Amino acid sequence: MKLATLKNASRDGELVVVNKALTAYVSAKPIAPNLQWVIENWEKCAPLLQNKYEELNSNFKDGYPLNIDELNSPLPRAYQWLDGSAYLSHVERVRKARGAEMPPSFLTDPLMYQGGSDFFLGPRDNIVVSDESFGIDFESEVAIITDDTPMGTNSEKASSHIKLLMLVNDVSLRNLIPNELAKGFGFLHGKPPTTFSPVAITPDELGKHWIDDKVHLPLLTHYNKSLFGSPNTGVDMQFSFAELIAHAAKTRPLMAGTIIGSGTISNKDLSTGCSCFAEKRVLEIIENGEAKTPFMHYGDTVKIEMLDEQGKSIFGAIEQEVIPCQN
Repeated sequence: MKLATLKNASRDGELVVVNKALTAYVSAKPIAPNLQWVIENWEKCAPLLQNKYEELNSNFKDGYPLNIDELNSPLPRAYQWLDGSAYLSHVERVRKARGAEMPPSFLTDPLMYQGGSDFFLGPRDNIVVSDESFGIDFESEVAIITDDTPMGTNSEKASSHIKLLMLVNDVSLRNLIPNELAKGFGFLHGKPPTTFSPVAITPDELGKHWIDDKVHLPLLTHYNKSLFGSPNTGVDMQFSFAELIAHAAKTRPLMAGTIIGSGTISNKDLSTGCSCFAEKRVLEIIENGEAKTPFMHYGDTVKIEMLDEQGKSIFGAIEQEVIPCQN
């Protein structure tokens, strides 16, 4: 099943069901007003939405043509957005570039931070930044949406709480982050609004590529229309999404609609490229002693997408341009 949210006058938009080919949609108004409602009432809503999905796939002419420019994030806002760092090749390279070894605890204890979730960018919304010198970077990731998850849920039980998946552009302002982390209180200015894919999908849409609570497909990132990286999201993922849920729920329950990100996708195999400029730059530092690749400039574009075996888009593409703030 594939679900999306049309932009309208409300903060939470209009929930729609999208066909498998991402070409048509039908309104889900008779079932639920928005995606948050669906997550909170999954057992009741999911079968009804699945029926609509199957009907639309049988006869897409009954739907309206899908225009991704009209879509918001599947969840335009969320009660909680947590981002992990499950790909340790990324963590290890970043630390190596500054002469720090990776602590053994990182192999068993996931990194995770809580980001801003009061609003998210739509998949075609511009990335608005007030100053190019902030070090503008994209981060290509995968994320899940959970239903209500009790405190203390272990990884064996966490799988059942994964209801939907999305792609992510976790935008970072790299030159602001060091000073913020040095304060010992985490990110604020270094993490502007996050972007999610046009549609959210149920795990069954991935078929054989959803294994052990991981997505086993390449995530393609194009920068200014050139391929930047295509690491496989199921390779070198130290912590599965179930394990990330268990980590997040260690001391508190997770409310329905909680989004948990994988962190920047990274493979040990350097030939797959990178999913952010930060990793590309640290590889340059490791090899040559200095980073030569600049961060993003105004007018630069990024495209993040995942394709099935037939080369068809699964989530739709995140496509964004960096522009200056006009205020």
